[in-house]
Amino acid sequence: MNKTTSLEEEYRELVKKIYRLLDDDEFQRAVKIASYNAQIKVHEVLLKNPSIKELAREVEEIKKKVIRNLEQYVEDVLASFKRVGIRAYYAETPSEAREYIGSIVGKEKKIVLSKSMVAEEIQLRRYLEDLGNQVWETDLGELLVQLSGTKPMHSIAPAIHLSKKSAIRVLRNKLGLVVDEDDSVEKVVALVREKLRKVFLKADVGVSGANSIAVDTGAIFIVENEGNARLVTGLPEKHIVVTGVEKIVPTTIDALKVALVQSAYAGPFPPSYINIITGPSSTADIEHKRVYGAHGPRELHVVLINNGRIEASKHSILHNQLRCIRCGRCQFECPVFRHTANYWGGPVYGGPMGINWTAITNSIESATILSLLCLGCRRCDATCPVRIPLTDIIWYLKKKYMNTIGVT
Repeated sequence: MNKTTSLEEEYRELVKKIYRLLDDDEFQRAVKIASYNAQIKVHEVLLKNPSIKELAREVEEIKKKVIRNLEQYVEDVLASFKRVGIRAYYAETPSEAREYIGSIVGKEKKIVLSKSMVAEEIQLRRYLEDLGNQVWETDLGELLVQLSGTKPMHSIAPAIHLSKKSAIRVLRNKLGLVVDEDDSVEKVVALVREKLRKVFLKADVGVSGANSIAVDTGAIFIVENEGNARLVTGLPEKHIVVTGVEKIVPTTIDALKVALVQSAYAGPFPPSYINIITGPSSTADIEHKRVYGAHGPRELHVVLINNGRIEASKHSILHNQLRCIRCGRCQFECPVFRHTANYWGGPVYGGPMGINWTAITNSIESATILSLLCLGCRRCDATCPVRIPLTDIIWYLKKKYMNTIGVT
């Protein structure tokens, strides 16, 4: 069986799955409600904060600057990490990243994760579980995804496919929470909080992603609303950051701008928390001598992952996707995504940005056939805060596929 035939079979299976999803009233209703609410929220945020659009233009230029010389920025940030006591590792492939993280974690440990699509990209949770570790997703949406055995359905809101009643059923059946389908969301969140607090206190290792990383200081920015990332990054003995090299920006101010724009276009703005982490915990309260390992983690590790990103930075078309700040705005705007969620777009990332990230992190060939379902309406282009020409990239992938099957 040649590669084209294999891709076509995968495509046929995807289409069958989409037909099943279209008949799933609960799925369709849940995604529709989440998409509508997100669109309204972002619209309100931008109306109240018109300066955000100007900030987005700045972020666009910052990202373009980095992409043009990405390899040098990787070298520079690795040097910055070393200066501030961060143990950094550059991984070419997902397997390299997993093995390195596995060597830090070991076996039979309790691990807490805050939401990270890059961790999902490298299948980190499953790898750590296979080593014999107990791994907990602590973002409520990701926890629901973990317990239900599915995959994240959106880059910011991973459980948009679950209605309130479905979410309660999952938590009752898989987590043992004493809840009824008619209970309030407030009660459900309170019970999850109580359950996870005990998990946080016993965790040996915390794993997080990053929204942006500053070269000048080595500062790591993490945007959140739940507060779980603060506990994941502050309570365990070891904290591991796993992120893609495209998150690097020149300065700490640049990193803050990325965090603000990302949260505004994601919807919840201002975010409840913007965490800035620069090295492991430390104190200098005795004779002003700095000692590492105070109340927070004794060790901070950063794993920078390439997985096709540096190669994409040199590609005439794909380099544009590296500007992505993972706000998920294009996904909620896409008519196809609003019926399929992350089942369309690739194994990890979904929707318009998902197709393009699949081309970068998986292969161009695997993304080409997925591009055929794009309507070409350009709604994603119109809403992207950093003006990624998403449709042009998808059109490039469509042409690649047509050339593969002999149509010019």
